[in-house]
Amino acid sequence: MMDDIDQQLLNALAENARLPVTTLAGKLGLARTTVQARLERLENSGVIAGYTLRLGAQADEKRIRATVLLQLDPRTAPMVVQRLKSIVQVERAVTSSGRFDLLLQIAARSTARLDEILDEIGGIKGVRSSESLIHLSVRIDRGV
Repeated sequence: MMDDIDQQLLNALAENARLPVTTLAGKLGLARTTVQARLERLENSGVIAGYTLRLGAQADEKRIRATVLLQLDPRTAPMVVQRLKSIVQVERAVTSSGRFDLLLQIAARSTARLDEILDEIGGIKGVRSSESLIHLSVRIDRGV
């Protein structure tokens, strides 16, 4: 169960996940050992799944992103998802209701590489059809 202090801790980490525990403790007015224990509890419970690198706009603008909509053969989703995990350019895969079974976000360094990735995804056994939407510009980014 998360409380207000846990939420404040998560908010501080969302702003800067590299903050030292002592800095977090000072921001929250808590002992360093208390913050460390809370972090470990949040990690062990799966609330914090990891700490990651977020590229700045300058590095990120050199990558081409696309959303790929997939229709799958019945009962093949687990196998398809397992195969997608091996494609490092697949940043996110979510299930959906409606006409498409999976929505993917992929990133590539060039249109040629994007084309190769799309061919690879389309060739996965169980993928019935796909539709690709290339991202042109970001209008809103809440960093979620």
